[in-house]
Amino acid sequence: MQRRSMLRASLAGLFGAFAVRQASAATETSARQRVVYHLADADRVVFVLGNLQNHVDGVGGPGKADIRLVVHGPALRAFHALAAQDHTVAMMTKLVDAGVGFDACANTMKAQGVKLDDLTPGFVVAEKGGVVRLAELQQQGYAYLRP
Repeated sequence: MQRRSMLRASLAGLFGAFAVRQASAATETSARQRVVYHLADADRVVFVLGNLQNHVDGVGGPGKADIRLVVHGPALRAFHALAAQDHTVAMMTKLVDAGVGFDACANTMKAQGVKLDDLTPGFVVAEKGGVVRLAELQQQGYAYLRP
């Protein structure tokens, strides 16, 4: 009789441990992704915007992840409203509508002589600079990607 009780207790413990593990795994996989993309190279703008769209699509669409793009250096010129190419503006608009955040480096803006209103709509200013913003977001748990 004791053996049966011990067997039942062992099986109950095993199934309980399995259930806890499954619940833990479900929590981990359902955690909302937090990702910051880094863009400084002007020749990578369209590629990175495409990566962002792929990321939004890959997680199941808008609102499924917290995604930000920090832009500084020569890449910011691609987002000057008067000079931006139509497909760049269209891609960015779609991403902003999907909830992707865009941060422009204040130091680059100053060096290029542009204000927030001079950029395509959707940007906020990274007042302390783009690299500081990248570090802040990483400290907040954002994964860092530089495609």
